[in-house]
Amino acid sequence: MLTDLLIKLFIRNPENTSDTKGRLAYGMLAGIGGIAVNVLLFIIKFIIGLLSGSVAIAADAANNLSDAGSSVVTVIGFKLAAQPADKDHPFGHGRVEYVAGVVVSVIVIVVGFNFFRDSIMRFFSPKQLAISNVAMIIFGSSIVFKLWLFFFYRKIAAKINSDVIKAAAFDSLSDTLSTLAVLAATFAGKFTNFPVDAATGTVVASLVLWGGIKLLKETTNPLLGERPCPEMVAELRETLLQCDGIRGVHDIIIHNYGHNQYFATAHAEVAPEGTLMSAHDMLENAEIYVSKRMPVRLLLHCDPCNLDDPEVIKRRGQMEEIVTAYDCQFKLYDFRLKTSDSGNLQLCFHLLTPRHYLADKENVHTYFTQQIQKSAPDVELIIEFIDSFV
Repeated sequence: MLTDLLIKLFIRNPENTSDTKGRLAYGMLAGIGGIAVNVLLFIIKFIIGLLSGSVAIAADAANNLSDAGSSVVTVIGFKLAAQPADKDHPFGHGRVEYVAGVVVSVIVIVVGFNFFRDSIMRFFSPKQLAISNVAMIIFGSSIVFKLWLFFFYRKIAAKINSDVIKAAAFDSLSDTLSTLAVLAATFAGKFTNFPVDAATGTVVASLVLWGGIKLLKETTNPLLGERPCPEMVAELRETLLQCDGIRGVHDIIIHNYGHNQYFATAHAEVAPEGTLMSAHDMLENAEIYVSKRMPVRLLLHCDPCNLDDPEVIKRRGQMEEIVTAYDCQFKLYDFRLKTSDSGNLQLCFHLLTPRHYLADKENVHTYFTQQIQKSAPDVELIIEFIDSFV
């Protein structure tokens, strides 16, 4: 309920989550909310940790401070990502959000490493803790704040589909579990000489490190250029096949430049008949058709595809049966019939294979040749192997 109230108070148009302004508003709300809650928790835990001498509580306090820093970076990231494209950045600034995620990850990892080191040292120089019941109650109440922050982040992340805020939600949940562990260890430390504080501090720091490394991987992948989701590829292919004149689609490449900002290229198979101008208009109409239905700016390459010649249909069908029987992941396209200098029929085509496919390409070529020559001994194969980008 509190999250809904904050959304109504601070976001003018809560239903607007797709464009840059709506996304910025939600990102700013998440960031400022995270700063406020985490700074408050840091102050409370730092004072308790300082008075009690608990390295585990101090580690938990520093974790909240790093979370506040992460929220600051998130705010800056969303603000910069919302800037329009300019002459130096013609694809926009959407990837700044991913850069912000990398900075957040590094902050979390550094904090986790420092307190992991301090917790290990506490095993060799244990310290008697002095924490009152009142302080423990105050410390324990911080769990409520972190749990609320988890649901707060999760709701906003779902609305704008933000990996950075999803990571912040996960971080808040792990913080809740960490605080529970520290609270239990502090209580148990009153009844044993075992360095429970050091052990718990090590566990908490390890969780922080693990979360930071996981976040770093998630936010680095889009910057490196990760494989697009299969659903988007399938939607793009199906949308193109709805366009007049397009018989097939292959060699799809998709680049991500921020949330709902995609630039793509693809090869479109079209009939070889017609003028160059008609082919140009057909592909341009298809590009516009896609842009109105998907957040994709598309550039199409024309591939003439003869599906009317009986000989082409026959030979392509034979070859497709052989290819599919060998591996259903293979895709055949750019099929042509040519005649060699010696007068033999040549089947020329591209073969799209999964990236880093283990089978030897020369062996695949030999096998396909043997199979097609069972019914046509004089046929030659000219195959160009292409690694898939999607």
